Amino acid sequence: MTQLQTLKTNLNQTRIVSRNSDEINDDEILLKIERFSFTANNVTYGVAGDTIGYWQFFPASENLNGEWGCIPMWGFAKVVISNNKEIEEGERVFGYFPPAKELAISPIKISSQAFMDGKEHRKELPPVYNNYVRLNGEENYDASMDNIRALLFPLHITAFCLCDALEEKSYEGASQIIIVSASSKTAIGLAQGLADTKDAPKVVGLTSKNNAKFVESLGCYDEVISYDDLENVSNDLSVMVDMSGNQSILSTVQESLGDKMLKCITVGMTHWDKAGTAEEALVQAELQERTEFFFAPAHIQKRNNDWGKEGYNERTSIFMNARATQSLEWMQIKEVSGLDNFTQTYEEIVSGNINPNEGIIVLP
Repeated sequence: MTQLQTLKTNLNQTRIVSRNSDEINDDEILLKIERFSFTANNVTYGVAGDTIGYWQFFPASENLNGEWGCIPMWGFAKVVISNNKEIEEGERVFGYFPPAKELAISPIKISSQAFMDGKEHRKELPPVYNNYVRLNGEENYDASMDNIRALLFPLHITAFCLCDALEEKSYEGASQIIIVSASSKTAIGLAQGLADTKDAPKVVGLTSKNNAKFVESLGCYDEVISYDDLENVSNDLSVMVDMSGNQSILSTVQESLGDKMLKCITVGMTHWDKAGTAEEALVQAELQERTEFFFAPAHIQKRNNDWGKEGYNERTSIFMNARATQSLEWMQIKEVSGLDNFTQTYEEIVSGNINPNEGIIVLP
């Protein structure tokens, strides 16, 4: 077993650990991880690792002091060994994985379309992260879209949930939605979803000066303002959706808007390092006035209860297909082979140095 592990207290520090694979138990399967995506969304998993529990999904090996963790990734894998009579060797799945070469799981709630990992340490974690899609049983599965799916599925599910939650609350009465870190993929999905929604408020994107032209070219923002020109943000009733965690930017905009800022929804932590440690970033976000942390799995569970599974799947499929089609116009896929080669790319993304139109796929 080979894992890329991250120091929990400093996301910039990693190590690769290899050891002999454990034998899998009765009814378990061993998955060979074929590919996974890495985006700013995964950085948020690391930032919220202790607070929300992301470190619990895939325990790090050779980790007696518990200081190392595996940041979860979305991707694809093949069943190479199966001790479960309901799952065949050779079939492929889509789901949640560690940055590693393999993963042993214990399938439960098995259907022709999916199964869950029933390992003890995952039982109390959100079900959406424990579900694995069986691609043999998926209607209209298109392998050519694997990279797009790995990159955008988790991001656009969050974007869908944000659009839905904002619309449900009539946008809190705001006349503009301000999206911080507008070049991030989740932000783009949100802006595109809002642009497709009737009677949505004006959508304003805040981004770095270097990314401003790219964000403008997407056509889903009504206005794009660079971080150098925050004084140009209109003093209108506003809801701010923050993908960055950059407290300097948030404070500047919040102070400028004053009582006109109705709510700040914190989603991502792409600029977590500007706040000190990962935990400090979350604490500072929680301390900001009229700020709340948005947890997509909770909204997913709510809508499954409201609409039923079929209703939820129908609505999300429409949203996801539209976003995937749009992404083909602007996103370039970059494949990285091997965990060793991935460490450099990892460091660049954690530090915020990545082309916004680039999608990273790792072949471990």
